[in-house]
Amino acid sequence: MYDKAPIIITECPRSGAGIISGIINLCGGFGGDSLSEKLNENLPLRDQVIRPYLTTQGIDITGQYPLKQTKGLTIPADWHDYITNFMVSDGYRDGVWFVKSPEAALMWPVWNAAFPDAKWVIVRRRTGDIIHSCKKTAHMDAFKDPENLADLGVDTEDEGWLWMARQYEDRFVEMITAGLDCKVIWPQRMVWGNFEQVHQLLSWTGLKWNPDIMGFVDKRLEKSRK
Repeated sequence: MYDKAPIIITECPRSGAGIISGIINLCGGFGGDSLSEKLNENLPLRDQVIRPYLTTQGIDITGQYPLKQTKGLTIPADWHDYITNFMVSDGYRDGVWFVKSPEAALMWPVWNAAFPDAKWVIVRRRTGDIIHSCKKTAHMDAFKDPENLADLGVDTEDEGWLWMARQYEDRFVEMITAGLDCKVIWPQRMVWGNFEQVHQLLSWTGLKWNPDIMGFVDKRLEKSRK
């Protein structure tokens, strides 16, 4: 595993990365024995490794507010071994493996230093839809706080979420400009039955289509279709 680069799936929160990591998992990618069925994210990896690092850098552990410019990040020398040892202890043996982490975009230089050959999947969603989703999601609460709005110099919750979405967009541009091996995917296209990007993603990652994808996606996108 130590010479096997991961797939890193990242996003602006509320963009649908869980659908994409779920598809990767269904098609044989390994995200850990601790992979959450609901979020399709390795929560022990998030809570024991990623979030403690974010805390040391002064970044909100949920990736909302406050954030930090990537040029000021500390790059741990042992991140590669830390992550690979964690995944081995969580059941990895061989094959394609992945990490789903919205916050990976906020600390991409750390991941890139440790895994320069990683394949990055950037999951996108229309900004207006992200704002709408954040406003109705209980744990997305950073800009329900008037103090955070005042810190940013904005007046409304919508403006706060717009600021957050643009921060992630800036990181995506940084990643692509820096030459990371990135593929952008829009899950919303699957609402209307367009799976072209999924087929391209699987081919790019060396995985094969699993017929169970259709049922998995139907359950996740039922509300969007309505």
